[in-house]
Amino acid sequence: METRPLLELAGGTVYFGADAALDSVDFRLFPGEVHSLMGENGAGKSTLIKAITGALALAAGELRLAGSPVHLRSPHDAQELGIRAVYQEIDLIPNISVAENIALGCEPRRFGMIDWARMREDAHAVLADLGLDIDPASTLGRHSLAVQQLVAIARAIFTDVRVLVLDEPTSSLDVDECAELFRVIRDLQQRGVAILFVSHFLDQVYEICDRVTVLRDGKLVGEYLTREFLRIDLVHAMLGRSADSLRARTLLHLADGRKEPYLSARSLSVGSGINEADVDLVEGEVLGVAGLLGSGRTELARAISGIDKLDAGIIRIQGNDESIDGPRSAISLGIVYSSENRRTEGIISELTVQENITLALQAERGVLRRIRPSRQRELALSWVDALDIRPPDVDRPAGTLSGGNQQKVLLARLLALSPRLLVLDEPTRGIDVGAKVEVQNLIGELADNGLSVMFISAELEEVLRVGNRVVVVQDGRIVDTVPSEDLTVDSLTAMVARPDDASRGSSS
Repeated sequence: METRPLLELAGGTVYFGADAALDSVDFRLFPGEVHSLMGENGAGKSTLIKAITGALALAAGELRLAGSPVHLRSPHDAQELGIRAVYQEIDLIPNISVAENIALGCEPRRFGMIDWARMREDAHAVLADLGLDIDPASTLGRHSLAVQQLVAIARAIFTDVRVLVLDEPTSSLDVDECAELFRVIRDLQQRGVAILFVSHFLDQVYEICDRVTVLRDGKLVGEYLTREFLRIDLVHAMLGRSADSLRARTLLHLADGRKEPYLSARSLSVGSGINEADVDLVEGEVLGVAGLLGSGRTELARAISGIDKLDAGIIRIQGNDESIDGPRSAISLGIVYSSENRRTEGIISELTVQENITLALQAERGVLRRIRPSRQRELALSWVDALDIRPPDVDRPAGTLSGGNQQKVLLARLLALSPRLLVLDEPTRGIDVGAKVEVQNLIGELADNGLSVMFISAELEEVLRVGNRVVVVQDGRIVDTVPSEDLTVDSLTAMVARPDDASRGSSS
């Protein structure tokens, strides 16, 4: 590894109003290394990324590339210098082809016209580097979120990249896809590319990263060699307190009087995603949903919430058959849904925290029954206080909050509707360990107060920690329903991964 940094930030400072989101931070990134940026939500990670990729201007400090000062006025300036970023929330165009997305802005041309054949050939070559065998001419939106994430990475390395920023690149990938991504990362290392890898999965950080920089409250805590930095010390550096201080929820046994299902679904079928699924949700229960990527977890959530229309099946609420023909009718029955995709189906970044929190409630009332501004503010402030949303500024654009606080804003929006059933798809994806436990505990408290919760997560340990029972989904079918106290991470992993034929008939 070279002794001189390829990218260096000295005294980097960025203000949001009077608050320093980044406070005199030093950061170094060397050629051919994978460097992790760690910290709680709100620690300044996203701000630092935006500063080195031209999305935010520095109020103070200097950015140097290969030893020379650079002044980035926009992300385009950064891209011209070989600094590229791939964000957790995919920033692609779903209604055009994979090849067009990869080459967007740098399309090959012939006689002044786009050379479509060469574009597809070039796209196929870069996709092959990622281990993806898909048609470059196919429409991007037809592919899974995981494939779209890999296409975003392919787009980043399509041009001559010197610095590659990967912000939560594995959040939508399964084990095999992560392995393919790490192979590509190591190959880019060999080419001398400097890689900034941001992830909340500590196992991945220790597997792929050479060094780690820790931020807390917008300030630099330190820079460490990963091989010399114990995980418990990393968590302590991130939180400023011992990991033992994090209180995980203690699961409560459901009382005998709460055994009747609040919602009972039978033989649900939706396209090829869900096939004759049976599921019950008890009042005051958190029902964990476990399954591999593409198993039908999300399709099950969308079917129960009225997002996707049923091809067959019956849904009963408190024993009564109900026809749920859309999200509005689901909400009228007390069922609300939080999508795994916060950016496109959740937070509206440009609206304030207050507007985001009251959005669904106003939509339910209709345009003719406007909520008074004073009442909107009162509601927003009460939820900001109840969920400890930080900073407690309801006039702040929601998109400027950390991922964990954005998730709390989404929960506040749903809870303002006074639901009876909360369907949460990956509610802790991409948020740090401290914020994750806060959200988990909040979900537990809601259930203890009588709310039914369906909780979907790719992290099996989290499913066990949060859920009273766990359903296992394979190929669109629910093949097992087991009390979490009867499971371990290893036994649940075996159930999720085993062949479908071996698991049928074992549902309880």
